[in-house]
Amino acid sequence: MPYYKFKQTDIFYNRIKTHPQKEFFIFNSSIYLDKQTKISGAFTSSVPNVSPGFASLYELNVDRISSSTAQLIGGGLDYPIYDNGLIYPFITKNGNLSRFSTMTTASWNEDFQYGDVLTGSYPMSASITRQLFAASATRDQTANRVLALKNTVNYYTPLSNQYAYSSSVGDWDKGKQAVNLISIPSIFYGSSIKKGSISLKYYITGTLIGELRDENNNGELIQVGPYGSSNSGSVAGVALYNEGFLLLTGAWDLKPAEFGSVTQLDYTNENAATDSSWLYYAVGANDGIPADGHVSLTRASASYDFSFEGVNYVPVVTMLAHAPKGELNYSNNPTYINLTESAALSFNSSSYSYIESDKQRVKNVVKSPYVSPTASYEPQTYISQIGIYDKNKNLIGIAKVATPVKKTEDRDFTFKLKLDF
Repeated sequence: MPYYKFKQTDIFYNRIKTHPQKEFFIFNSSIYLDKQTKISGAFTSSVPNVSPGFASLYELNVDRISSSTAQLIGGGLDYPIYDNGLIYPFITKNGNLSRFSTMTTASWNEDFQYGDVLTGSYPMSASITRQLFAASATRDQTANRVLALKNTVNYYTPLSNQYAYSSSVGDWDKGKQAVNLISIPSIFYGSSIKKGSISLKYYITGTLIGELRDENNNGELIQVGPYGSSNSGSVAGVALYNEGFLLLTGAWDLKPAEFGSVTQLDYTNENAATDSSWLYYAVGANDGIPADGHVSLTRASASYDFSFEGVNYVPVVTMLAHAPKGELNYSNNPTYINLTESAALSFNSSSYSYIESDKQRVKNVVKSPYVSPTASYEPQTYISQIGIYDKNKNLIGIAKVATPVKKTEDRDFTFKLKLDF
């Protein structure tokens, strides 16, 4: 089997910029991702073994039952591990100091002995999270997630003054005012969220009462709907595109004239009437507020649609594999030899040698345009796959063609192989 080394001009490195689209719909403390409904499996109530609205990392334990069999599968007597029906990651504590990234160095040193088996759990999942920080004159004195973003929002003030953590001109202070923080895991968008792609829609009984968009592509979430609403054009918050956070501060009442008091709902699960505003957008999105349980001030009429596009870069390697003229016209495939001749399978062997017949003839597969005469022999093969090897000639990849390509001595081919990560 011949080997050909890639030349410098045969390998190209580039990357593809993609914009994955995601949409979350929140209703009555349930999240639906990309309009997917709940799917039941044979062993789990929700495939791929995560709740609707969540993405399953690695998609393991997709439809496995979580039930202990009491069977010892590892760990030894001092640290037994029993089969619970699910697969899981594990690491044995040894001299290479390997540990899970979520485990602290102190825990690794103090809580485990050498030889102990450290285990994790699958599936791992992620979804958006909403957290409301109520207005307080002393809230900025305690460590919280809004305070942790202070340097980040101030960094983006050249894009818009609305990013400023505090402003004497706009008379606000994100460290003290009410803030509705929505967190978006990077698994949904990649490197960053595409500027101008965010859309937040607020519905009551299916009627749109508010919509936010970044119309200026500078991170300002401006109310653009409903058309003609009293607060159209007002900035209700900012978006941190690279970090995956939305900070909503718009506290005005989203109450169209025709709605009356219908927009006063129990957004805090305290059976208290509260005006609908951007501070209560996405209530029930993993914020600890359960599904609606009150009758008089039911919030089940409220729903939220949140969509955006991500920015994801896919590294791509393009390789050109050449099949030169006059080469690659012999095959190791047994069918390449004409086995109907007597000398095809003859050999001589002794205690010192094994010699096959040198009279083996290659099968003539050249077709003639005529019925009777046999076409003259020409060496030809059919290329069906290409192996990619590392510098030590270890096979690291195989590229297969849909239909074998006929290779004759007067033909040369170039196969374009693309590999993305």
